[in-house]
Formats: sequence, C-alpha cells, structure tokens
Amino acid sequence: MSETAVPGAGVAEAGAVGAGVAGAATPETAHVPFTPAAEPTADRTVFLLAHTGRPAAIRSAELVVQGLLRSGIGVRVLAAEAADLPLPPAVERVDAGRDVLNGCELLIVLGGDGTLLRGAEFARVSGVPMLGVNLGRVGFLAEAERDDLDKVVDRVVTRQYEVEERMTIDVLVRNDGHIVHTDWALNEASVEKAARERLLEVVTEVDNRPVSRFGGDGVVCATPTGSTAYAFSAGGPVVWPEVEALLMVPISAHALFAKPLVTSPKSVLAVEVQPQTPHGVLWCDGRRTVELPAGARVEVRRGAVPVRLARLHHASFTDRLVAKFALPVAGWRGAPH
Repeated sequence: MSETAVPGAGVAEAGAVGAGVAGAATPETAHVPFTPAAEPTADRTVFLLAHTGRPAAIRSAELVVQGLLRSGIGVRVLAAEAADLPLPPAVERVDAGRDVLNGCELLIVLGGDGTLLRGAEFARVSGVPMLGVNLGRVGFLAEAERDDLDKVVDRVVTRQYEVEERMTIDVLVRNDGHIVHTDWALNEASVEKAARERLLEVVTEVDNRPVSRFGGDGVVCATPTGSTAYAFSAGGPVVWPEVEALLMVPISAHALFAKPLVTSPKSVLAVEVQPQTPHGVLWCDGRRTVELPAGARVEVRRGAVPVRLARLHHASFTDRLVAKFALPVAGWRGAPH
C-alpha cells in the first residue's frame, strides 16, 4: 500500500510503505479470535497507525485493538489501511484529512522510525499526543517495545501516561528573493547534494551572519530530538531533549573548519546553495523533499507548533541512550551515598 500524506504536512515522500503480507499465515500474522466486551465509550477514542508492510505491526495492531475494545475504548484507523489489518467491525474507518484525529485522546503508532515520523505529521496537525511502539531498530521516538504491548494497553486504559512537548523546526526556502516552499520537521531538515559525483558548495549562516563556506555532501539542521538521528550519523553531538537549542551539522565537509554548531533556540539558521554549484535537495525528516536550485536559500528556525509525545516511563534520557545504543557501562560505581 502507499503511504497516506497528511494535508498541511508538506510534500509527501513518494513510494510504498511495504508490499503487504502474502501467502499462508505465520506465527507473526495468525489471527486470534476476537472476543467483544463492552461497547466503546463515546468519549474515549484512540487512533491507531501501523506500518502494514511489517507482519509484526499487523499482529501488534490486532493485539492493541482487541485490548482497547475489550476495555470499552473506541479505535479509529485510516480506511486506506483497514484492508491490511485484521479488524473487527467495531473499529471506525475514516478517510485521511486534517480532522482525522478529531475527538481522539491518543495516537498509537506501531512501527520503526519512519512510521513514527509519519505519525508525528498526524500528531502535529491535530495536537493529539503520540505514543510510539518500536518495531524497528533504534526507535528513539518510541516509548515502548513490542514486548510491552500489554503494558501499553493497560496504561492507555487507565490513563497512566504523561505528555511532553518536543520542539520542532519551521523551514523556509527562498529563490530569487521569493519564498518558494515552506515545511517543518521534528528531527531535522537536511540540505544535500543531488549529484553523487559532485560536491555541494554552501555558505552557512547564523542570525544573519556568515559562518563558513565549504563544499561537501550537505548540512543538517536539527532539533535536540533529532540529535540522535541523521545529525548523530553526521558527527553531531547528542543533545538531551529538554535542552532548548538548534543544531547545525555539516555532512562530510571538505574544509578545515566545518564543526557541528549548537545555537540558541531563538537563532535563525540558514544554508545558501552557491550559484556555481549543482542543484541540491532539501529533505525534512527524510519524508518530504523539494529540489533546491543553485542560489537557493534555506532558513530554519524554532517551530511554532510542537509535537506532543505520550510517556509511560520516568527513565532518564541517559538510561534511554545507554539502552538504545547498547553502551558499555561496566565498571561504573556511581556517586557515594
């Protein structure tokens, strides 16, 4: 199936989420008979978004739907995805649109980082908190793992979760002095070369002052949330999510000074594609893209609208970092009591 774009989210990335599930049922996709319980309550509805190209996501979606419906909580899904999910008739099917999450108290997303970023588009436009369940590899945006599904359902039913806001960035593209594109990102906006065999010549800028000109593969402008994503791979620092800041990280720069920068959240970052260089491309969260002609200017500033995340755990970001990257901590003694 093809991914469904959220109106107002920018240009959607072309391509399919996955090929779906074909063939005989496996332990991943075998259906469990549904036992209905109480009628869904009119005032409690949860929206479910899943990567239907993953057998694990289909099985997980089935378990979550059953648990919520048994507790009297209504479930809503996109009609375009419903055919790929084993859903009972009680599940509400809706067409994609800006108001698709109206009346929902929570958005549960099942999948990897790409699916979670897709969910963030729905969460931002609606203001509904997103609760991610990681079915991929790292999954920094996720709050739970696949083995925690029972706990996830229980916490949702009993409303035992907290909501935190994550900073976003607003992105503006100018060409010949005119605004030609606007977008946003939760993780990062990256200005990248379009031709593999050529360097992209850029000049970086902070608060209307030039910083450095160099050739390379591009520049990542990221939020603290995105510091563990593309910016991290490009050599940027890990920034704790409660820190308010903007990051600018060069990608494979051919220069003596092209270091990662951490600026005030009030700063305006800019990347100017030089006139004599081949055109580049802008990617927002790796999902939405637009071509950058030579001479284009990309401006990044703190986003006006945050993304709200539901949290089940009180574990520190340090513990999350150690767990996600499997960092060695043997020999640590800690402060004396």
